[in-house]
Amino acid sequence: MHTNRRATAIAGALVILGMVAGALSVVPAVDEPRRLALISAHEGQVIVGAVAQSIMIPAYVGFALYLYPLLRAENEALSLGFVGFRLIAATFHLIGVIMLPLFLVLGQELTQAGAAAASGIEVVGELLRTARDLVNHVALIFSLSLGDLLLFRILWRSRSVPRWLSGWGFLAIAAAVSASFLVLLRLTDVVTPLYLAMNAPLALQTFVFAVWLTAKGFAANPRHRPRSP
Repeated sequence: MHTNRRATAIAGALVILGMVAGALSVVPAVDEPRRLALISAHEGQVIVGAVAQSIMIPAYVGFALYLYPLLRAENEALSLGFVGFRLIAATFHLIGVIMLPLFLVLGQELTQAGAAAASGIEVVGELLRTARDLVNHVALIFSLSLGDLLLFRILWRSRSVPRWLSGWGFLAIAAAVSASFLVLLRLTDVVTPLYLAMNAPLALQTFVFAVWLTAKGFAANPRHRPRSP
């Protein structure tokens, strides 16, 4: 297989791996109203979520690194920005992973605490849940979206993938960023149908883009083809 095709195929496979890990990283117990009182009974769910989110880090960074040599040929500055934002997103992923075991610690403290201390622990738990939402659904989405805007800007100009796919990416990113702003302003929550619906176009576009990379890769750029005599 040609080197470029192999790179795009691996990049697409890494995106699909990241999406599967992202689905497994959801921890419903953390979003329950009485999360700390119930969290100890869902310790396995928390551990699976932390491991799955850990897998997303090399998957999403690897995606950028495999595409970087191909993107650099089109625009080195934008491709460096794309990789840079992916590394920033990886940092937020790591913070999200670290936060999950803290819910287990607070849950254990709650079971051992008296009635007077329980309310204070519940407040800390709510603050931790809010902080995790801001990391995973605001800071992380912003950094990924800024990087992907640079990516699709390169692909739009080079026509390495069909322009309908790049254009879909622009629109889907705008919807996802808008949803994150609503979370930041406390106008919606990450488990509401509105938030999920606003992120659905990006999830579908990401899957289609990954399948396209795996199956077809990048088209040859006409500007880079040798001219006929």
